[in-house]
Amino acid sequence: MTDRAAPKLPDYGLGAAGLGNLYTAITDEEAADVLSAAKDAQFGYFDTAPYYGHGLSEQRVGAFLAKTGYRPALSTKVGRRLEPAGSNPIPDNGFASPAPFIPYFDYSACGIREAFAGSQERLGVDSVDMLLLHDVGAMVHGDAHPKILAQAIDEALPQMAALKAGGKTKWIGLGVNEIRVCEEVLAQVDLDVLLLAGRYTLLEHAAALPFLNACHMGGIRVVIGGAFNSGLLAASAGEPLRYDYDTAPEWAVDRAAQLREVCAAFDVPLPAAALQFCKAHPAVASVIPGAKSAEQVRQISEWSRHPIDSGLWDALKERQLISAEAPVS
Repeated sequence: MTDRAAPKLPDYGLGAAGLGNLYTAITDEEAADVLSAAKDAQFGYFDTAPYYGHGLSEQRVGAFLAKTGYRPALSTKVGRRLEPAGSNPIPDNGFASPAPFIPYFDYSACGIREAFAGSQERLGVDSVDMLLLHDVGAMVHGDAHPKILAQAIDEALPQMAALKAGGKTKWIGLGVNEIRVCEEVLAQVDLDVLLLAGRYTLLEHAAALPFLNACHMGGIRVVIGGAFNSGLLAASAGEPLRYDYDTAPEWAVDRAAQLREVCAAFDVPLPAAALQFCKAHPAVASVIPGAKSAEQVRQISEWSRHPIDSGLWDALKERQLISAEAPVS
């Protein structure tokens, strides 16, 4: 049966963390150019969050929507509320020149309502297509994870389900960087979608593959963020090599070099293989690379359409650089 409420997602969308000045600052005009280029490239899905630039990413997306009347599929996140910084120092969360707010984790029902109301105001919309619970999991919360998980299941997700029932979103799910918390939540709560960043990529996917297979069998849509592993698989010469939002470890740099070597033998840019590998899994509804310039968007669009001979995938499997069971077409 067709899900009439389901958002129509393009194969590729735009991850808008960069519009919140991730690592380096861009201007409002540059952010608008990124969004315009994404529209032109038919990347008609934008993912944002209050955390990205402490509201700045949502503000910039909202300003673009208001100016152009364009309405792509939208996802944003809850789980943090923003408080005006006032005279307090603004924390360094990896965003250059963020908006003058301080993000606080809040997975209470009231916190979810407050966070979503702020997103509605910044985005200038009454509803979004996907509402995602942001950054639950032991990797983020450490020893506090059991308590946070219990609150997420008892308060946050029921409140998100109520927003869905009220027509404020079509899908609810998680926006996370780890698989284990997805499994923990899915054991107790029905979800529509997962935004999984950095765990199913050309660089590393063996651990995530059984989970994505299970999502496909269970009808849970997966959006892939971090397809370039924080830029490692798309870095140009001289650019910082990052992995999981930090300096790339030696094993990741070495493996990326091996992947690049095989791709070059087939005249395929490594980022093209990285994008198309992620999209090939049948559980994946969309892949959302980030961009901080219109030129980067156009380059990503080219990579997403670059012809890839099946021999490349065979060669990568023969060299055990990708899993023999990974879907590639």
